Amino acid sequence: MSVRPATLFLRLALRRAARGTGSQQAFFERRTAMQALPPLQQILGTIPWVLVGGLALRAYIPERMTLDIGILIHEHDGDAARQALSNAGYQMSGPLSIGGFSLQAADPATPPLDILTRTDAWVDEALAHPIYDAAGYPVLARPYLILLKLSAGRTQDLADVQRLVAYTSEDERNAYRILVAQEAPELSEDLEALFTLADLEFGAKEEGA
Repeated sequence: MSVRPATLFLRLALRRAARGTGSQQAFFERRTAMQALPPLQQILGTIPWVLVGGLALRAYIPERMTLDIGILIHEHDGDAARQALSNAGYQMSGPLSIGGFSLQAADPATPPLDILTRTDAWVDEALAHPIYDAAGYPVLARPYLILLKLSAGRTQDLADVQRLVAYTSEDERNAYRILVAQEAPELSEDLEALFTLADLEFGAKEEGA
């Protein structure tokens, strides 16, 4: 069986990782919601959705700016979401390689909107129990966000997972392990590598924190 490029990248990163070069735990506790979003609650109405991608990170770790807005919906809501966004002035840009579609608002200054559609067994549960960011937007819960980013396997996604697991407890990590083992066991090695990289760069979770 061939080895995923992401796994090879992580093996290289583990060999070259420097200990204790990352941000301290207090930095990871900062929460902001500086990047504005369109009124998706109003546009999508009763369609369940959650933020994913770069914007979702701000519910768990310090915010990083991103050039697009990514949300997850169930695939069976794809047509309804496309129609609702079209009614709000969005135009289709094209399909997403990972499933779903991208749209652009009439105002070119508005970031593109990527609608990720999935049919995985966990999607209904994840949509029914979101986390909320500082601005009150629904965000994909951390275990599912880790799973989604591991599956994508891009360098930025792996870096995001490393930050998402930084300073997490062993109980939390066991929950991530169980989910990945159930849904995508081939990604378990990558997850363990990212645990190790997070601890090498940032240090372990402080006792009692």
